[in-house]
Amino acid sequence: MEWYLALALLLGTVCTAMFLGLPVAFAFFAANVLGTALFINGDIGLVLMPLEFHNAIKFTLAPIALFLLMGEILLQTGVAFKAIGAIDRLIARVPGRLAVVSIAGGTVFSSLSGSTIANTAILGSVLLPDMMKRGYQPSIAMGPIMAVGGIAMLIPPSALAVLLASLAEQSVAQLLIAGIVPGILMAVLFFGYVVGRCAINPELAPAYEAETDVLDQAVTISLNVRGRSWLSCSYAGRYRRAVNRILPSVLYVMPLFVIFVVVVGSIFFKLAAPTEAAALGCVASLGVCYAFRMFRKTIQVSGIEGADFNWRAIAKALLETTKINTMILFIIAGSLVFSQALSNSGATQGLLQYIAAMDLTALTVVIMMMLVLLFLGAFMDQVSMLLLTLPFFLLSSQSLQIVFNIDVIWLMVLMLITMEISLLTPPFGLLLYVMKGVAPFDVTLGQVVRAALPFILIELMVLILLIFVPEVATWLPKQLE
Repeated sequence: MEWYLALALLLGTVCTAMFLGLPVAFAFFAANVLGTALFINGDIGLVLMPLEFHNAIKFTLAPIALFLLMGEILLQTGVAFKAIGAIDRLIARVPGRLAVVSIAGGTVFSSLSGSTIANTAILGSVLLPDMMKRGYQPSIAMGPIMAVGGIAMLIPPSALAVLLASLAEQSVAQLLIAGIVPGILMAVLFFGYVVGRCAINPELAPAYEAETDVLDQAVTISLNVRGRSWLSCSYAGRYRRAVNRILPSVLYVMPLFVIFVVVVGSIFFKLAAPTEAAALGCVASLGVCYAFRMFRKTIQVSGIEGADFNWRAIAKALLETTKINTMILFIIAGSLVFSQALSNSGATQGLLQYIAAMDLTALTVVIMMMLVLLFLGAFMDQVSMLLLTLPFFLLSSQSLQIVFNIDVIWLMVLMLITMEISLLTPPFGLLLYVMKGVAPFDVTLGQVVRAALPFILIELMVLILLIFVPEVATWLPKQLE
């Protein structure tokens, strides 16, 4: 069978199954059964398919579960609510205020969770119900959450960046550092888009005054040890509103960067492997949450929800992590076997050879790589995309490095941004379905897709900027050499 016919057959099976309402994982399984029967030795391939599912789940995927657990610990203990409440109070009269809070909060949690799915799930669970209750339109409520969720792929610690650098045998530290500036640039552009659009059309995000009475209250500081008060004072001066805005961020946001330092520092200084660093991040999350429990009565700030660190919260964090991680592993296992079916059918090799046969310049080769990733990202998870394309891309990148002096770290940043875009690409972008899962029942998948489109365009703009101005990604890593 010709490669393009095999490609159309397998993709058509997945699309048809999705159109009929089958879950993503089972849509891949349906295509796997067909592809395995046709292209992997018939009955023998079907018998071996469970073994392929087992082999698809590798130890290299452990950081994803651990980074997800980090986020769930912060969510279930209430520390996430404290941090988001502090950011909410810090951001004052801005059009689309809660959408802006989601961008700021998402950027902070990107530096903690390292998981795009965890980032989107947490922000969607915490902020989306409040935005919908206040009359925010779905396009301005869901779009920023999905878009900023993808930033976790760039801002360290990024599980996918660690996996990519490891497979490419490049510096993990340099790739993590290289993602910082593009990630922050995206966050700034998201912020500008939301503020500008809500300023032009206020009906998208009805304005409301945030806790005016709370901001006017005195700031109470008290030190309690074993139920005994050792210090108590109150500040009710003329700057109490400013203090009430800034103090919660100092108390509840700054300590979270301890987790960032533990994870990124242990990787950067080669004190721990990525999986070990993720485990250390979970321990640091537990430590920060326990510190909040010990000192939650030390400084009283009205209107900020308290943390509740107990065994019940930890058990719930483990349970929620298990649920989400099981879904991820099912999708990854299904799509990895799907990738093998594509490869055995000749569709993958035919497509890549067709591109390689063209007489292209270095810039054209890079752009073609990005187009291939965008295409694959419409129906495949990011791990599968890496495993499928990286051998070909590495050969191409080595040739480009020798002939044209192309920076491989820059190329990998482009790949990360492209895969970030693919998370939002219809019809099977993973974050679209994560958002659909946490959104109210009456929100349709079409609304989710329409909410993501403007942010896909912004991410494409950043990708184009990095293609023509590589220094945006390469400048910071070079400062560390």
